[in-house]
Amino acid sequence: MAGGEREALAAPLAAVMAGATGDATVTDLRRLSGGASRETWMFDSGQGRFVLQRARPGALRGLATETAVLCAAARAGVPVPELIVDGSESAALERPFMVVRAVPGETIARKILRDEEYAGARGTLATQMARAAARISRIDPADVPGLVADDQLGQYRAVLDATGEAHPVFEVAFRWLESHRPPMSAPRVVHGDFRLGNMIVDRDGLAAVLDWELAHLGDPLEDLGWMCVRAWRFGGARPAAGLSGYDEILEAWTAESGTTATTAALRWWEALGTLKWGIMCIMQAQTHLKGVVRSHELAAIGRRVCENEYDLVVLLEELMGG
Repeated sequence: MAGGEREALAAPLAAVMAGATGDATVTDLRRLSGGASRETWMFDSGQGRFVLQRARPGALRGLATETAVLCAAARAGVPVPELIVDGSESAALERPFMVVRAVPGETIARKILRDEEYAGARGTLATQMARAAARISRIDPADVPGLVADDQLGQYRAVLDATGEAHPVFEVAFRWLESHRPPMSAPRVVHGDFRLGNMIVDRDGLAAVLDWELAHLGDPLEDLGWMCVRAWRFGGARPAAGLSGYDEILEAWTAESGTTATTAALRWWEALGTLKWGIMCIMQAQTHLKGVVRSHELAAIGRRVCENEYDLVVLLEELMGG
């Protein structure tokens, strides 16, 4: 990280924080790793520790919808970082931004699943996540007007076709998913990337749900199915986040949401999630191979396509009663 970039950001950020908190102190400003569409910074002030997220130059998506859904989630009782500054429509830091209060805890899944520090959290974490997913589904879509409804199956069918690659296992999966599609609920708010890695966990369990940029309208079981995808178990032995069984998270979700769902429907979404992740791996590899972004990490992710193909073979055999 260039010192000049940090120095250029510090003064306007101090002015932003002074307006929001009355304290213009900004210390230990440092850039963290972030996604393709935004920068992430952490800093301290007299009011505590904060996280700044700012859109990267040329980013196609702003932050207005994400800040709106973050606030709606907080009102619904979902544990989320407190929004301090909504800069989604501001030019104070040159590009859209938001500042949230930092939440203590861990996000690295393998530490959460293995370190002794989180042993007490592991017994309840998956059901806490299920209850949080249920609260997300209770958000009134009218409170977040920027969200759009997605047909995940149709969307990823089009994405795979656009890659121009032949993957027979994925074709079988698409046919099975289409012929076994469960009844869909009325569109509700869905997080869109609800899994370990996007959760802050402390010794008591779930402390905050992060990364709302993929939020959309859909079937709320999408979030539960995604947390059961084998890739997001990170080596854990049990289906739900590597920590719990299907029945346990469905029971917690039903108790919180007031609606019921079947294990068969949940596992349909698990299968779709596995297919989606496999297609995402193709997309990320092609980003490298086509020279859009040269990255060893993206190239390595492409090698995981076959893992998802294997996972789908095993999963579909189970679901077909083979």
